[in-house]
This record gives sequence, structure tokens and C-alpha cells, in this order.
Amino acid sequence: MLCRTANDLYWTARHIERAENTARLVDVTQRIALLPERLDPWRHDAGSWRRALAALDLEQDYTNLHGAIVAPKVLRYLCLDPGNPSSIYSCIRAARESARAQRGAVTVEMYEDLNTSWIEMRTLDPERFEEEGLPHFIEWVKTRSASFRGVTVGTMARDGAYQFLRLGTFLERADWCVRLLDVKYGEASTDEASDARSAVGYYQWSALLHSLSAMEYYRRRYRETITPERVAELMILSPESPRSLATCTEAVHSALRVLAGPGNHEVLRQAGALMSDMRFGHIEDVLAAGMRNFLQALMTRLLALAAQIDRHFLLSPEALMQFPA
Repeated sequence: MLCRTANDLYWTARHIERAENTARLVDVTQRIALLPERLDPWRHDAGSWRRALAALDLEQDYTNLHGAIVAPKVLRYLCLDPGNPSSIYSCIRAARESARAQRGAVTVEMYEDLNTSWIEMRTLDPERFEEEGLPHFIEWVKTRSASFRGVTVGTMARDGAYQFLRLGTFLERADWCVRLLDVKYGEASTDEASDARSAVGYYQWSALLHSLSAMEYYRRRYRETITPERVAELMILSPESPRSLATCTEAVHSALRVLAGPGNHEVLRQAGALMSDMRFGHIEDVLAAGMRNFLQALMTRLLALAAQIDRHFLLSPEALMQFPA
């Protein structure tokens, strides 16, 4: 497969997954920002939205453009701003353009689904956005993302093109899972993160589970009150959870095994090491080492893996010659 084709398919999947993940990040941030002041008199809305922007590495860009962090402005910046390359608007546009460039590598149904999402996104102006409300928009984004994945699974041959789409989806989801956990641990104070009975902590961790569509699964698995340790375990180490790091890293490794073929490849080694750590890890070890330190180290490894994927699969031979062997 040509590097250009692989690159476009990989980023089609990453961008549509990023659109959904940004919607979920906005959802949990909005829920936390609405925490009643009588429960948390030290909390303020700007702090919640600042951490959301920081999770996406957009805080500096936002303040340069808009100044003070104000919830309605941040919402429009993350959801509708065509000048923000990480906004939901820009992600859906980029996914559609990448798929359009590879019409011969995707099915008709896949392209039509992305095109429908882009047409509907393009017609959504700020007035309609405010009139219909944020919850409606978030559900729409999640539905459109799920629709694309469903059409892909249902219509595409299980060849290299499919594996690049799968690779992009789960690598982006793993990246987002780390960022969302980092936002939550930054949101909670040390006391809140360790005090499972705190009303503030309970509300915040509940908001996180709702944003993940994981509340029902949490109840079935643990059958107990919501605790930070259990939520972290579900998001990091649970192989049954569709959005956990364990699930994502296993899917990434599986796709890379097909794409890399035989041989001792560095990209496969890095993916396998990540998968092994998630599969055989214990939440007690993670918490003992410090959740923030664990998340920062994990993000570094994910970025290194993404760079190795670029080098191994997505760069042209001319570009590859610029890198040392």
C-alpha cells in the first residue's frame, strides 16, 4: 500500500475518533463545571475549562485568540471553530477530506456516511448550537462516530486498509483516555481523589463514567459505590471495557502485527510492551507509583509509538531518508 493511502486512512480514523473524544471531554468538563458551589465553594468554571484546554494542548492558542477563559467561548472554540485544527468541526472536515482523497480505498457507504456528517456539521451555526443545546450536540457527534465505525466494520474487507483504520482509531482512543484521566486527576484535589465518600469526588467520578458511557458497566462489574481506584482500574486495566487502555493497546498491537509482517520491528516491540503492561498490571502498583507520574510516562510512550508508526508506515521513502536508521 502506498504511504499516502495508508496515511490518509490512518488519519481518517484518528480524526473521526478525535471528534467523538473531544465531545466526551466537553461533556465531562461541563458536568464538573456545573457542580453546585455549595458543595465546592473553591471551584470555578474557568478552572475546569482551563484543564480541558490544557489536556488538548490548546490553552495557549485559545488565550492568544480569545483572552480570558469563559465557558461559552471555550465551547465554541472546541466544537465549532474552523480555525482550531482540533475542534470537532475541523476533525470531521479533515476526516471527510482524507477519505475523499482515497475514494478507491474506502467503500461507498463509508464515504457517504462521512459526507453526511460533514454536511450536517457545516450547517450548524452558533445560534442553532445554542438553541438545540450542548447535550444534543454531544449525542449527535457520538452517534455519527459510531455510525462510521459500524459502516466500516460492516462493509470493508479485512485487508491492510482496514487495519490502518483500526490502528488510527485505537491509538487515538488510547491517547484520549490518558488525557481524560489527567484532566480528572487535575480537577480533584488530593483529598478528593482519595476520599471516596466525598460528595464532590462522587459527583466528579460519576460525571467521568457518564461521559464514557460506562456507568452501567461499572455497576455490573463492581457492585459498589463509585471510587477513584475502581474508575481508574476500569479505564486503564479492564480488558472488557471498550474504551480502556488495555483494550486499545491490544487492538493497536493486533493491527500492527498484521501490517508489520514477519521480523523484529521496533514499532511492534513498543506496542507489545505497552499491551503487556496494561494486560498484566495492577491498579495498586499504578496508585503506589503516583497516578500523575504514571499518566505522564504513558503519554510519552504513546507519542513515541505514534512517531514510530509514522516512520515505519506513513513516511515516504524520501522523507524516511532524513531519519537515521
